[in-house]
Amino acid sequence: MSATFSLPIIDIGPYLSINPVDPAARKATSEALHAACLEFGFFYLQISAFVDPAVPAELTTLARQFFALPQEEKDKISLSNQDGARGYARLKENVTNGKADNHEGLDFYRPVETPDKSKPVWGENQFPDVPGFKDKYDAWVEKMKTLGLIVMEAMAIGLGMTPDEWHELRSQVDDSFWVMRAIGYPPLPDDSDGFSCGAHKDYGCLTFLYADPTPSALQVFLQQTGGATAADTTGLPAEQGAESGVWINADPIEGCVVCNIGEMWEIWTNGLYKSTLHRVVHRSSNYRVSVPFFFEPNFSAHVKPLAAAKRIQGTDGIPEKKSVVYGEFLVAKVGNNFAGGKGKYDD
Repeated sequence: MSATFSLPIIDIGPYLSINPVDPAARKATSEALHAACLEFGFFYLQISAFVDPAVPAELTTLARQFFALPQEEKDKISLSNQDGARGYARLKENVTNGKADNHEGLDFYRPVETPDKSKPVWGENQFPDVPGFKDKYDAWVEKMKTLGLIVMEAMAIGLGMTPDEWHELRSQVDDSFWVMRAIGYPPLPDDSDGFSCGAHKDYGCLTFLYADPTPSALQVFLQQTGGATAADTTGLPAEQGAESGVWINADPIEGCVVCNIGEMWEIWTNGLYKSTLHRVVHRSSNYRVSVPFFFEPNFSAHVKPLAAAKRIQGTDGIPEKKSVVYGEFLVAKVGNNFAGGKGKYDD
């Protein structure tokens, strides 16, 4: 681990409707987002003017109440009751890089109009019988959907998109096929060689992670040129090969969520922005809880390289990334989550 790097903290306040429009402040925020996406793919988003920090803290309290229930109670809303994606996953049921993750979780997706649990991700959400849980989590979904559009607009400006180009991109994310999780992490056993969640990249659009105050758990992989030690690359997925870099802690900061970009932004920017590997290694003695929200494109969105990104890259022969229909991409990914080998949304 290295203490010489830290993720930037970016205040989204200038883009909030509660504040007067300040073009210079908005420009600075957009430039900071662009720089963070180029260098890290991860950053802290200061949202204390957007939401009272007590609100997400209550979400972790409610999740902790659920995870403390007897196993047979939690199993009543098992993933197997629905589409294999919505509901409760037991400790070590999720697999990343061929190894069971040391966490349990609850998964929720955007509701669909004609549920069919025989189709991937097309079932119905299952909420625990914990007083206040559904109402509080539903309210958080609405706040994060709003935040997603705000951040997308700020990023579009940072990328140099025209108003018409932003309007087109917005139409691809304005009915986000969002995902939300509540994740519970018991301490890793002292003799464990595994991970609370193995190294992976998020494959959607934007992740907004709220976690309890536990330090030294979420780790982000920063690439570096030259000479990584063996310890630097411990736990990297096989496809990363001999990639060199360091793992840094992304500890919670009050009033902030940790934000990272997913693989859809890699496609939109034709590789200019890159989704970053991250993992969870929780060896403290407490039971850690996190609540990641995944602001994703619309299910039918056709994700392809943006003209603004190609203007930045120029015409020096950079190959164009293959476009995808987000829903098809998602279904292909989720189908592998619990059959072994692939991770899911595990921040």
